[in-house]
Amino acid sequence: MLKLQPVYEISLDGVKVGYIQNKNEFEDIVNKKFNDNEEENIAFADFNMETNYEFKLVEKQVKTNEEEVMLAIKEKADITYFQYAINVNGVEKEYVNSKEKAEEIVKLLKQEVGEQEYDISIAKVYKRELQQNEPIEIASISKNVVTKIKEEKQEEEKREKSTINGVYISVVPVQGNITSRYGAREAIRDHAHRGLDIATKTGTPIKAASDGTIKYSGTMSGYGNLIIISHGNGITTYYGHCSKLYKKEGEKVKAGDVIAAVGSTGRSTGPHLHFEIRKDGEYVNPAKYLF
Repeated sequence: MLKLQPVYEISLDGVKVGYIQNKNEFEDIVNKKFNDNEEENIAFADFNMETNYEFKLVEKQVKTNEEEVMLAIKEKADITYFQYAINVNGVEKEYVNSKEKAEEIVKLLKQEVGEQEYDISIAKVYKRELQQNEPIEIASISKNVVTKIKEEKQEEEKREKSTINGVYISVVPVQGNITSRYGAREAIRDHAHRGLDIATKTGTPIKAASDGTIKYSGTMSGYGNLIIISHGNGITTYYGHCSKLYKKEGEKVKAGDVIAAVGSTGRSTGPHLHFEIRKDGEYVNPAKYLF
């Protein structure tokens, strides 16, 4: 005599994925797994799929496969996860899966960097994917955050030192040897040097020191081939003695864009970039903002 067992065959969007023993029990398990599941950091899930349960009598040797069915549901479900963000001055720095771990990290951070300058807090955040931390040790995560804080503070200090009238001079136009500094008096000129000379080989790309608009691109007396960039707020930068000019007047440029090539045109003793910064038409020392 053929022995049969009652099961439910489950189909997702018309595709059969397996058999389960008890429909009500299985639905309870699904709800627990995909709604406020602390162990897997699942906040909730949307089941945007057509789920069909069909009661069947199958042979005894046919095995149910609830775990495989669960995996199939997970792949199709729209899952929202939760984690705990470590916030420093309102900016999320790291994410961990448990509130307890977050609290321990915050405690360590407050010991490391203090509470006077930094507002350190925890916030529960919701994500489409979990952000995994490697290594996951509390001390290591705390150290990573401290490193980020210090790096950002250094960058903030650098930005502050390299900003003139609200314009951030973020890029050194060329790398090379400084052969004449601002204010130097030399036989080649009858006045104090108004810029910074950086010597390097002919053809070396010259980069824009900051965002701006090309104000002038052409030849000008002692400068030879010259590009002038207007950065707003009365700030302009000059790039002289170029061998080639790559930008035209009116073009917009970003910091780091190549605008010209090093040369020795105009009144020059060899291949180099003559770089100036002017504020409201007045010369200022470029080295103060570049280095």
